[in-house]
Amino acid sequence: MYNSTQTTALQNSTKTWLANVKAKNISDFISKDIEGLRNILRFHEYRYYVQNNPLISDFEYDTLYKALEKFEQDNPGTITKDSPTQRVGKGLIKDFPKTAHLVPMLSLENSYNADDLIDFDRKAKELSGLAQIEYCVEPKFDGASISLVYENNMLLRGVTRGDGEVGDEITLNIMQIKSVPLSAKFSEYGIGQVEIRGEVLMNKNNFKAYNDALIEEGIPPLANPRNAAAGSLRIKDTAEVSRRNLEAFLYHVSFISNSNQQAKDTKQPTTHAGMLEMLWNLGFRSPKNEMKIFNGIEDVIKHVHDFEKERDALGYEIDGMVIKVNDLHLQDELGMTSHHPRWAIAFKFKARQGTSKLIAVDFQVGRTGAVTPVAKIEPVQVGGVTVSSISIHNEDYIKEKNLMLGDTILIERSGDVIPQIVKSFPELRNGKEKKIQFPTHCPVCGHALFKPEEDAVWRCINLNCAAHIVEGIIHFVSKDAMDIKSFGEANVRKFYELGFIKNIPDIYNLPFEKIAQLDGFGEKSIGKLQQAIEDSKKQPLNRLIYALGIRYVGETTAKTLARAVDHLLQLADYSEEQLKQLEDIGVKVAKTVYEFFHNEDNIRLLSQLEQLGLQFNNSNKNLVTGGNLTGQTFLFTGTLVQLKRNDAEALVEKNGGKLLSAVSSNLNYLVAGEKAGSKLEKAKKIPSVKIISEEDFLKMLPA
Repeated sequence: MYNSTQTTALQNSTKTWLANVKAKNISDFISKDIEGLRNILRFHEYRYYVQNNPLISDFEYDTLYKALEKFEQDNPGTITKDSPTQRVGKGLIKDFPKTAHLVPMLSLENSYNADDLIDFDRKAKELSGLAQIEYCVEPKFDGASISLVYENNMLLRGVTRGDGEVGDEITLNIMQIKSVPLSAKFSEYGIGQVEIRGEVLMNKNNFKAYNDALIEEGIPPLANPRNAAAGSLRIKDTAEVSRRNLEAFLYHVSFISNSNQQAKDTKQPTTHAGMLEMLWNLGFRSPKNEMKIFNGIEDVIKHVHDFEKERDALGYEIDGMVIKVNDLHLQDELGMTSHHPRWAIAFKFKARQGTSKLIAVDFQVGRTGAVTPVAKIEPVQVGGVTVSSISIHNEDYIKEKNLMLGDTILIERSGDVIPQIVKSFPELRNGKEKKIQFPTHCPVCGHALFKPEEDAVWRCINLNCAAHIVEGIIHFVSKDAMDIKSFGEANVRKFYELGFIKNIPDIYNLPFEKIAQLDGFGEKSIGKLQQAIEDSKKQPLNRLIYALGIRYVGETTAKTLARAVDHLLQLADYSEEQLKQLEDIGVKVAKTVYEFFHNEDNIRLLSQLEQLGLQFNNSNKNLVTGGNLTGQTFLFTGTLVQLKRNDAEALVEKNGGKLLSAVSSNLNYLVAGEKAGSKLEKAKKIPSVKIISEEDFLKMLPA
């Protein structure tokens, strides 16, 4: 869409505008060239949302956007329908009127093996009389189908698939998808009106981030990216649609009304691949870069099988490949049945879903007291894994999915994602199903459960609950906490059942003479366990803070808290407001930390641990005043080869650097190891973040 000359010019103009924004008379600059500012914003939207390769930071984009937004508010007569500010919805949508498609949205014929594709090719050859046909092959996106109509270069409406003939008009929600242009220069191709087909998606990274945010708020997560995308299109709050960061791939032009016959004859593509190229050049995110062209069905078959092996590496979900006759004139000649076009077929990948029966629900109590229902189902193969139990999160989730004991349910597992229940099938019930009764009392200790108004999770608040204690001890001795080797989950449970440990301090007073009488505990293994327990007393303060299992306090937050004090118990002197002043600590973390250090039982526990010789002083505080990495921030992602993650992070701090918990504009270096995931993709979108390898990181350290 933008050549190198245009890109350079627009980037230079961006710098000028950013400088102008700082001037007091910015409105004068905008009034002289308001369309120039809009074009710059459109350019950067294209770079970010279509090419996934931004040239400016989010802050810089927001600065220009807000300048335009304020000018338009002060001068409403200057607003145009395709201004970038018009994506923002005003209030709630009242309804979604039914709207007919210009051309029916037919389903595709499905195939599941090579024989189906060979048969499809045979029919196409027979109908066309050709000996060989050129095919265009592209991913079959697993999202929500839409059609967009543009008239005189402007987005006129967006419509869901509906029944194929008529769908719901969702234009305001479509306008929240920033990879969909509000205007496009179709007139350059002699096109007056056009209908385009596509798929709305939520990519894997955005889906995970959105679900993590829901879980943090105690709200049941969404089942899968496809459902998330489809459900988003019918949300009546456009601001919420915008927050979901949806994307759209546009892959088919279904209708064209020409404004100029001469332009049609000279400029409009004659192949499907050419149409994808045209859409890309007009600013749409078409699968131009994902599609491949093949002569003959044999190469197509090899390609779709190869692509299936790589599906999990994609940033979005696909459930197959679509094979289309590339020549548009030949498409017209082959025509359609009443159900599907004869010039296209979908090759479906192996199923990632399966059906099962919900047999029972167990209620498990975690170390924070959270009561989590776990569904026990008839074992079923899903995505190459046998699934027999699935977390169903909380009481609200059970109600939302309309789950009953004995229900037939649909299970989904995508890649390495934890299996989820997509839905139940109430229509298959026979009357023998039973309502799932959520307990009112702790299933372990019998204490009454408690749920704060703002929380969706019921909790056991009895600190003496066996589940609390056991899960807390398991966390305390774990690798990332106090790292007491040979003291795994099985031994914790065994020692608790035998009465050897009743709380965390008991770890340091184990009756080794009794343990020696147990099977599997010889002199050597006991010696290792004793040494590991003794070594744990030397663990730095941040590990001890993390090991305490304070709600919302992860490894990075524990380091932040440790850096703030000389002695652990000084945290009891902090107010919630003072805690919130610390880096990366928000309202929820400040509240739980404050409550932990103002609980008498917890203070008593800490006093016991200090008397037992654990490290309560911050020996690392202000230790490094001038190292090679002083003033630099780091974050690690993926698998490191030469270093363990903990060792690498320790090297950063040893040399004066700081560790961050997430990718942001405050990050200087992202060290990307093998199989780096969402953090790497996010870092690529922030120009100020330097992405380096493990080898590059090691070179930054002193010899």
